[in-house]
Amino acid sequence: MVTGDHVAIGKQIAQQVNLGTNILQASSFLDKPDRVATQIVEDADGFAQVYPEHKYHIVELLQKNDHIVGMTGDGVNDSPALKKADAGIAVAGATDAAKSAADIVLTLPGLSVIIDTIKQSRKIFQRMNSYAIYRIAETIRVLFFITLAIVVFNFYPVTAIMIVLLALFNDAPIMAIAYDNVHYSNDPEKWDMRVILSMSTILGFIGVVSSFGIFYIAQEVLHLSREMMQSFIFLKLAVAGHLTIFLTRTRGPFWSIKPSAILFWSAVITKILATLVAVYGWFITPISWKLALFVWGYALTAFLITDFLKVQAYRLLDHTGIKFRR
Repeated sequence: MVTGDHVAIGKQIAQQVNLGTNILQASSFLDKPDRVATQIVEDADGFAQVYPEHKYHIVELLQKNDHIVGMTGDGVNDSPALKKADAGIAVAGATDAAKSAADIVLTLPGLSVIIDTIKQSRKIFQRMNSYAIYRIAETIRVLFFITLAIVVFNFYPVTAIMIVLLALFNDAPIMAIAYDNVHYSNDPEKWDMRVILSMSTILGFIGVVSSFGIFYIAQEVLHLSREMMQSFIFLKLAVAGHLTIFLTRTRGPFWSIKPSAILFWSAVITKILATLVAVYGWFITPISWKLALFVWGYALTAFLITDFLKVQAYRLLDHTGIKFRR
């Protein structure tokens, strides 16, 4: 606690809010070498009878000692320190000067709003992390499969209109990720590109293998015509693509965190629409309900296998020293 009030008042308030009562005067660290002043600031529970420049100096000393400093304030005299802090927070009713200097402006009374802000930001991070893995994995799955099918087998697995439909069907579940249920971490979050790229690559190439599996079945087992093969593969890419969202949203088994209703139903409805497009031949060559149900069964089986492999991959990454949280 840093206050301009008398030391006695500072100690009394600190005691009421369960802070330590080692409240010192600002003069205790002024005119001291930075090393000594930093140690005094580290050991103290707060300072009283301070001026704006003292608040700024306290924040500066802590930052030089490799601390990430957050500060709350409401007055003009808090503005320099709010600007200097890594996270300046202007509380409800703060002056315009404090609000303009702060990074976060609270609109409700009390400091519990800060906790809610941190929780919400970490939830947003989890959703962004899931989206990043899904987006990269889906790009690898679709582009590598299409490219290899064209180069190796001289076969275009999907038409241009199918690519447009895939993009449209993917939009709704992707936007619904913003409303998904997630578990926020108790520790500060940070991007770990090794985990993101490793998992998205693993999931993407498993998807490529799965897609070539359905390609083989369509050509060598079912002996479908070229146009029906394209519709057959289109439906598989649509159904499996939406299922990939449920793989990337959690690091444990897919059932470990219940998806939000918005995400679940947006994925289900768009998969149903893709099925109707394939069966009734809207813009593409139609396939039978029997083939469509086979695609669903194939995609769900591949989903369960991929989910098992995903969990094992995370355990392997953890074993090799790449830490993650669920």
